[in-house]
Amino acid sequence: MAAGLGSRFGGTKQLAIIGTEGEAFLDFAIKDAVAAGVQKVVLIIRTDIADDVERHIDSRGYSVPIVYVMQDQLGAARDKPWGTGHAVLAAASEVDGNFIVINADDYYGASTYRLLADAAHGMALDQALLAGFRLDQTLPEIGEVSRGICEVAGSELVSLVETHGIGRQTDGTITATDPAGRLDDDTIASMNCWVFSPRLMDELKTGFDSFYAEHGHEPKTEFLLPSVVNDLMHSGELTVSVVPTSEPWIGVTNPSDLEVARRRIRSMRS
Repeated sequence: MAAGLGSRFGGTKQLAIIGTEGEAFLDFAIKDAVAAGVQKVVLIIRTDIADDVERHIDSRGYSVPIVYVMQDQLGAARDKPWGTGHAVLAAASEVDGNFIVINADDYYGASTYRLLADAAHGMALDQALLAGFRLDQTLPEIGEVSRGICEVAGSELVSLVETHGIGRQTDGTITATDPAGRLDDDTIASMNCWVFSPRLMDELKTGFDSFYAEHGHEPKTEFLLPSVVNDLMHSGELTVSVVPTSEPWIGVTNPSDLEVARRRIRSMRS
């Protein structure tokens, strides 16, 4: 998913250079996913950044098939994208098997893709996978963030709660402001790294039609993938297995985060 506006970043952070050889986050994602067995890449982008994204991808010389879909060409036009559920739905025509969903401006680590690929063998149509990161491996050095906090029973996801204002305090504890509370370092967090069967596309189509009928006039309300997953779990139509990963997550929100991300990538990929 590479169609976000990057309003806090102030530009197209999907193409921000992170690696020492001119790589953006999405380049590491493509390389690591292909190494894990992925056979096709679908980039969900916006019309206004399509030329820049395609030029960047062409310059990298990938051998795997890469196709582009425009999120802003699915359904009614709106300044703010319709959300992550709508973004995945935009790729429906290009998906004919199990597929990984990731954010193009996040770093998930090579072993995460291998773990998901291994776990996806024999996955049923009513099953899905979620990469589960340790919360302490997803926090920025400075400031607060939002994370999907997971409740897990055994290996099965029970609930996913979007939690805001998460940060490390001076006494070493991790706290959140909404819902307010203290969180353990090894709390499992979702960083929006999933594996789904193609059946999800039918659920997204039905769900977005209902969402649009109710919220289509609203300029900022989003049709979010985790909300769809939660609804399907609670109705008994989907079981999600959490695949733990020890990889650290790396991402950027503001321009000041770039140098931190570059330093961390250098230390891990050198």
